[in-house]
Amino acid sequence: MIYSEQNHPNQLRKGSIEVICGSMFSGKTEELIRRLKRAKFAKQRVEIFKPKIDTRYSEEDVVSHDFTSITCTPVESSGSILLMTSEVDVVGIDEAQFFDEALVSVCSKLADNGIRVIVAGLDMDFRRRPFGPMPELMAIADDVYKVHAICVRCGALAYVSHRLVEGEKQVLLGETKEYEPICRDCYNEAMK
Repeated sequence: MIYSEQNHPNQLRKGSIEVICGSMFSGKTEELIRRLKRAKFAKQRVEIFKPKIDTRYSEEDVVSHDFTSITCTPVESSGSILLMTSEVDVVGIDEAQFFDEALVSVCSKLADNGIRVIVAGLDMDFRRRPFGPMPELMAIADDVYKVHAICVRCGALAYVSHRLVEGEKQVLLGETKEYEPICRDCYNEAMK
């Protein structure tokens, strides 16, 4: 029998951490859902989580901006994820930036136990600052996949989620009325 990297017996339960990051409207959740649906199609046992505070489209589904969805379990804290992931092959986590810093150790434990962990979240907040546990997750990830929206002002690749409404709170759930994806040049222009 010929073994490839994907089917070698020692590779069957290799854990990993994959991070999908970028600005709002870049397709992070869509990519997460695509990967999770492929895992389900491959008959892998999949569990999906999101922070309980994210109720924009649904309380019990992960939903992308184009309304693609997959059923999930909303949780209060990252520690809850460990309690619900025995007997799984793949764990999906959406909106990771809203979780507590313990998410990093939760993802590490899962991967160390042979579970494929796929995490999606904003890498920066509206001020261009690293957001929540995302920077550390990106540092320990086996793979980081950065996706880009298109700048709504000039058509270049978007760099940041620019907040359109007043407020300094880092967490403000919103959509196109509250945020727009823009490139670095347009962001700098908007900040003048």
